[in-house]
Amino acid sequence: MSPDPGLLNPAAWKIEPRREIPRSLLYATPLLAVVLTVIAGFFIFLFMGYDPLLSLYHFFISPLLTLYGLSELMVKAGPLIMIGVGLAVGFRANVWNIGAEGQLTLGAITGGVVALAFWNETGWWILPLMCGAGILGGMAYAAIPAFLRTRFNVNEILTSLMLTYVATLFLSTLVYGPLKDPMGFNFPQSRMFSDSGLLPILLEGTRLHLGSGLAIAIAVAGWVLMTYTIVGFQVRVLGQAPAAARYAGFSGKRLVWFCLLLSGGLAGLAGTFEVAGPIGQLIPVISPGYGFTAIIVAFLGRLHPLGIILSGLVMALSYIGGENAQVVVGLPQAVTGVFQGLLLFFLLASDFLVRYRIRRRAIQAAPDGQTQAAEGAS
Repeated sequence: MSPDPGLLNPAAWKIEPRREIPRSLLYATPLLAVVLTVIAGFFIFLFMGYDPLLSLYHFFISPLLTLYGLSELMVKAGPLIMIGVGLAVGFRANVWNIGAEGQLTLGAITGGVVALAFWNETGWWILPLMCGAGILGGMAYAAIPAFLRTRFNVNEILTSLMLTYVATLFLSTLVYGPLKDPMGFNFPQSRMFSDSGLLPILLEGTRLHLGSGLAIAIAVAGWVLMTYTIVGFQVRVLGQAPAAARYAGFSGKRLVWFCLLLSGGLAGLAGTFEVAGPIGQLIPVISPGYGFTAIIVAFLGRLHPLGIILSGLVMALSYIGGENAQVVVGLPQAVTGVFQGLLLFFLLASDFLVRYRIRRRAIQAAPDGQTQAAEGAS
């Protein structure tokens, strides 16, 4: 039986925007993106000559079978959740902060400087002072693209992204110069922080620290902000209907400042938690790219603070799973970035199904013997 020639005719299909986005489809596509990423990973491992089932097992399952693996999942998910919540608020208002990695670095620097300044001191107040300095450092760095956006209408995507590299070079200058440990055998690193400058460990024998629990609390606070406050309402209106926001008298510039300072402050706090938690000092590289990965986390969580908790755990698994697969299976280090890139690709592709639908046209025969398309419901 020959196939219907109309199905092979490009004119037989029409792509049109959906009048209303089904909520079930909105929340199903992230799961679809994850499934497609796993399937693509299977074939990638197969073509690379590795056992795909064994590789996927050590990438996604074996890290979760031990208490230490679960604790590491929370350690890596903490900064992703914190940064992702801040970015999601801005993205909801069409404020695109792409420089959270730089703001994380500035927060780590300012928080670390406080820890080193009181290196010989002890007291409960040192850690809160470090956190406050980290928040202010991230906010100050985010204020640069905010000022350029509101004053000169400069695109915040470019300015925030370029400032990331400035922050990284500034950190390298400090750890190779004035903040270098005089007893560190000339390695580019600062002194180890004192006990008063380190986050308390929640689970003995692991690296799970207080910052991981605070990340969950911040996500819940973000949900309350966006759902039950007037500021959250203004952010949503500005993103969905800018003309309505202007008509209602909402200050677009004020909301731009709010979104960028909020995301910068949370990124700076995440940077402080990194140097006061797993690292314990300032080194040339603070994070493996949490500021950029948090962008994927925000969209995978559908820009919802509670959804970001789940997506942050998924992306954290890509980090610890990649490290585990490198050791056990011998996979290359780049496999983590490949999986994160695939996840972003399939997420964006799945979003096509959310915003558009494909309809079939009825193919009718024209008098000259050719075919012509007539609109018809799929």
